[in-house]
Amino acid sequence: MKYSVPLSKVIAVHGFDVLHTPCPPEEILVTSHDVNRPALALAGYHDYFDPARLQFIGFAEREYLTSLGEEAKGRVEHFFSQKPVAVILARGLEANGFLLDLAKSYGIPLLSTKQSTSDCMAAIISYLGVQLAERIDQHGVLVEVAGHGVLITGESGIGKTECALELVRRGHRLVADDRVEIRRVSATTLVGAAPDNIRNFLELRGVGLLNVQHLFGTGAVKDTERIDLVVAMERWQDGKAYERIGDVNSYTDILGIKVPIVTVPISPGRNLAIIIEAAVMNNRAKKGGYNAAQDFMSRMSTPDPEVIKNFWYSM
Repeated sequence: MKYSVPLSKVIAVHGFDVLHTPCPPEEILVTSHDVNRPALALAGYHDYFDPARLQFIGFAEREYLTSLGEEAKGRVEHFFSQKPVAVILARGLEANGFLLDLAKSYGIPLLSTKQSTSDCMAAIISYLGVQLAERIDQHGVLVEVAGHGVLITGESGIGKTECALELVRRGHRLVADDRVEIRRVSATTLVGAAPDNIRNFLELRGVGLLNVQHLFGTGAVKDTERIDLVVAMERWQDGKAYERIGDVNSYTDILGIKVPIVTVPISPGRNLAIIIEAAVMNNRAKKGGYNAAQDFMSRMSTPDPEVIKNFWYSM
């Protein structure tokens, strides 16, 4: 699916000054998270020009065009004729009458910012990377536990929300309950958030809706969080061999990115909040290079994992 963001939202978020738009900015859609400084286009090479990208003109482009004299007018007009989605003048550059006339003639939005070209481009790339990212909706709960984003999954009524509420009470933060919007913002990063209409709310069966921010304060909620770990809750099944050593790392695939996953069997009396806190600390230790299971097996008299597992399971 191709996503888009209205130019009006880009303007509002980044504080651009509007010099010209051919129509209301909310009707102009930005569909590419890439941006461009049109050096090659201004030099006359347009073979790989992408009009869907926001185009930035800074001091370097201005000085280059100045050096061309009258020839610059033809270069700039050819650039505008490629119909870029919008042109942004950086570092507070002013648009002369020629630029404004071209913008009006070709129907190109012309914007301005006082930011440096590099800083503004970096901010725009980061912003559009999130707004236009590939995404899915996931049934579950997303919490931040000690700086780690934890996606809790499981069937309805298994206790995900109660666990999230206990984690909030223990000083952690809620991101989303029941429905998590997950976006792939880079080749290695997933970010989750709650839809606007249910942000900060928990649905607790038997009690009703709770506004976590209202009950626990602004420090108890967070708008977005990177997903570092998935905790899959399932009802305890007698006879099923659950992981007890943790020597094998398990992963789940979300939007083409592998995320560590642990399966937690649910039975009466288990403190799920503490289990998730422990899972987070263990996952962080693994990322730091320490694996408790490997350390344990190295201390045993035999290096055979199967022998160690049989010994452990017999206890």
